[in-house]
Amino acid sequence: MSGADVIPTAVDQAVAAIQGGRAVILPTDTVYGLCASPYREEPARRVYRLKGREETTPIALLCSDLDMLFECVPELRGKAGRVARSLLPGPYTLVFPNPARRYRWLTGSSPDTIGVRVPELPEPSRLVLDRVGAVLATSANLPGGAEPRRPEEVPPQLRDGCDAFLDAGELPGLPSTVLDLSGPEPKVIREGAVPAAEALARVHDALAPASG
Repeated sequence: MSGADVIPTAVDQAVAAIQGGRAVILPTDTVYGLCASPYREEPARRVYRLKGREETTPIALLCSDLDMLFECVPELRGKAGRVARSLLPGPYTLVFPNPARRYRWLTGSSPDTIGVRVPELPEPSRLVLDRVGAVLATSANLPGGAEPRRPEEVPPQLRDGCDAFLDAGELPGLPSTVLDLSGPEPKVIREGAVPAAEALARVHDALAPASG
């Protein structure tokens, strides 16, 4: 079979769409996500328009692993790095200081902070992230709509506006727990897949001085 005869897989299509600046729908560890390349402004603007989301509202940077996270946001070292390593990969969105104001098109009205994720992805999305490294990610719903745990719950207009849709069946359905780690004390912005008390306890453990 010649190279021209090779039929691209759904993963190939998703990778090509992301690399081409187009939007895709990927299953995450929580719900189906509307994703695109995080590295340029126009894909982010496309996702905001498609979802009907205000551009003042931040979108998370989702990375394939911790090494990629630190490559994307090198300032996440020291204390931030300890917290990240204690919680990730996992169903969290962590809001960290963003002193270099990286990814301005993702940070909305708060350019001095950035929300990041390193989830434990189902296989089709993991294969995509292994190849693209990182995506921007927001839940594949319309403003005010339920976050989709099943493929059929993704609104038709989002399906029609995306160049690829990876189906992993039914997902857990609880959104990520959002922790604000940009201030003097950690705060839970949204309780989701991890209870607030458990999330805060893990952060405090990570920040506790080493014994001995």
